Amino acid sequence: MNDASTQLQVIKDRVLAFAKERDWEQFHSPKNLSMAIAAEAAELMEHFLWQSPEASREDIQAEKLRAKVEEELADIFIFAIEFANVTGIDIAVIIEAKMALNAKKYPVDKAKGRSLKYTEL
Repeated sequence: MNDASTQLQVIKDRVLAFAKERDWEQFHSPKNLSMAIAAEAAELMEHFLWQSPEASREDIQAEKLRAKVEEELADIFIFAIEFANVTGIDIAVIIEAKMALNAKKYPVDKAKGRSLKYTEL
């Protein structure tokens, strides 16, 4: 599995073209993109600030909030995809590798139903 054999490549190409058409590549350094991801993640979190986990699950179903959350999540993905574009990182490859690592760190028999960090299992 890799980006070239998935629809993810189409999305990566679209994000790249969007930046190129606007001559924004000059601003898209790894530093700036990583900071943009963090800023957008903070904007996403702000919608749920001070809510209980239950309230956040309920409120996300409201059309107005859901639309705002979808925009923030899209921004996070767009900046993350552009980060991958700029750095030459293959998203499918790194996700597969990270999931394999997580499976080792969090074996089902030890981690199922528990929120402990792998070092505490």
